[in-house]
Amino acid sequence: MEALGLPTLNNLTISNHNLHKQTSRTRDLLFSKQSLLKLKHSYRTQQQNFSFQVRAEGGDEETKQVKEMAAARKRWESLIRDEKVKVLTPREAGYAIQLTNKTLLDVRPSVEHKKAWVKGSSWIPIFDIDSTFDAGTTFKKITSFMMGGWWSGVPTLSYDNQFIPKVEQKFAKDTDLIVACQKGLRSLAACEQLYNAGYRNLFWIQGGLEAAEEEDLEREGPQPFKFAGIGGVSEFLGWTDQQRAAAAKEGWAYRLVFSIRLVVLFLVADGLFIGAQQVARYLQDVRSH
Repeated sequence: MEALGLPTLNNLTISNHNLHKQTSRTRDLLFSKQSLLKLKHSYRTQQQNFSFQVRAEGGDEETKQVKEMAAARKRWESLIRDEKVKVLTPREAGYAIQLTNKTLLDVRPSVEHKKAWVKGSSWIPIFDIDSTFDAGTTFKKITSFMMGGWWSGVPTLSYDNQFIPKVEQKFAKDTDLIVACQKGLRSLAACEQLYNAGYRNLFWIQGGLEAAEEEDLEREGPQPFKFAGIGGVSEFLGWTDQQRAAAAKEGWAYRLVFSIRLVVLFLVADGLFIGAQQVARYLQDVRSH
């Protein structure tokens, strides 16, 4: 990421000509501004034991994150201000696709793309699910899951070094490309990479596909665009902002589904707790006899 000049990317929304100053706390490490926090993780395989320790000083790492995001924000602001990348709303993008020969390039990871995609679009992710299982990556995945991945469903992603070659293989440098992701951040990073590679007819969908209404773009896939970026326990219980907005429109019937899920979850948890107590008593009786 650092070699690409890109900061750590999370799901952030970028406004038109004033990209908000947003930084995401590193999910790989827990930082404290007052002291050094040591994170330890050990795990075993059948052949060998891995044991390693990750140390980071909170202030330095957080400052680095802020600087990286600020530098990227300035570069992206410059691309838009100088009209090297043109801005489209989702509705304008829909019109452009229907009335011209412009191509929509979907750069979202597979976990989002499989839920909903624009009909006729081309999919080449700039970041996708990290499928490696070395010691460092495994620790990163476990840490990410424990620090909120279980709730949000956001997987560990890695940059695809073949992103530009894949695009070049499919599209000529003079192709009109409308670049889109879920919320607008990764697609803007993709626009920067594409511009540096020689593409000059680039269009960026402000706010990403999540900002699109159903009538803006012709959708394929099992879910609305707004739901493509959610997951985990929060999606199961209907506690995401997107689902709350949908519940406000759909009414009590929509809420009832998730209320039932919540009740079932409590019943299952209660059943497991009671079952564990019964097993403990049984084992105690066996030992006493």
